[in-house]
Amino acid sequence: MQQRMIPVAGAVNLRDFGGYATSDGRKVRSRKLFRSGALAHLTVQGQSEFAALDVRLICDLRRADEKAEEPTALPANQPQRLEIPIDPGSAVALRAAVTNTALSVQQRIDFMVQINRELVRDHADDYARMFEGLLAMADGGFLVHCAAGKDRTGVAVALILHALGVPEQTVMEDYLLTNEAMDYENYLLPRLRARLGSAEPLDRTALMALAGVRPEYLQGAYAAIAADFNSVEHYIEAAIGLDAQARATLQRRFVS
Repeated sequence: MQQRMIPVAGAVNLRDFGGYATSDGRKVRSRKLFRSGALAHLTVQGQSEFAALDVRLICDLRRADEKAEEPTALPANQPQRLEIPIDPGSAVALRAAVTNTALSVQQRIDFMVQINRELVRDHADDYARMFEGLLAMADGGFLVHCAAGKDRTGVAVALILHALGVPEQTVMEDYLLTNEAMDYENYLLPRLRARLGSAEPLDRTALMALAGVRPEYLQGAYAAIAADFNSVEHYIEAAIGLDAQARATLQRRFVS
């Protein structure tokens, strides 16, 4: 996991999702594909360290209000930006899930499963735009991120890895690395608690149902895909629009 973490000062959940073996025995190239949370807190040193990664395209999956609240701490359009706002459920519903102390941990888990189902069911066109940007790249690195780099980004990375031929078990392992990579105690949990506005703060277990990732969450996305498309591969072709030729192009660029 440590080799996947990218030491950039002020970054959130920033890591390399290359280097994985594909089902046919090849390997996804390292230091070409990155994932993270918001890039709003990069220090001056962090901006220099980020520049050294040679990221040429940043795909930002945050809503407009999220970007306004936490603007990316990099020069405008350097690297190039692809902005694809994805809203996996209303902000009101999400806040209710956080602040409603009457909800059980299981109900919070069920809420996150539904969010992931919605991501693949209702946002295929958005992820298709992400793939278009990825395919249009000539060289350099690609980074996809949202606010925490776990839900919208988690599904995005899973789809990219599947398109590159990485087996599902490995995709799940990368997805779950967020639980090790995220600085929960000093970053995400304090932010959630600060936004609660509740006289009865939720305990860590209840908060982690929303702040962390669980196998059930990505499996929820897989279940939604299976219901309509039978397999992730068919979903990538039929819903995302990545045909065999486009997939081969992607693999030539990012797999060796």
